[in-house]
Amino acid sequence: MQIDLRGKSAIGDYMVICTGRSSRQVSAISGKLVERLKTELNRPSRIEGKETGDWVLIDTGDVIVHVFRPEVREFYQLEKMWLPADQQALAAQPS
Repeated sequence: MQIDLRGKSAIGDYMVICTGRSSRQVSAISGKLVERLKTELNRPSRIEGKETGDWVLIDTGDVIVHVFRPEVREFYQLEKMWLPADQQALAAQPS
């Protein structure tokens, strides 16, 4: 999921949220992404949480990437935090 942060936050222009099926996959996805950002786009990035693999944060400056295990993504529900106010009430209702 891509979230446009322009005009909403100074932390970056975009946020990308994705899910891996296991801690190992979350760590692998984040490691490969950081490697490709550096080699293919010459973009340095900071990475946090790769050791545990529950939630990895990759900060490239303009783009913030979150890679979660499914349970952790469901618990924090970052997508809801960035929804427009009129959609937050709908998202909070049980499905």
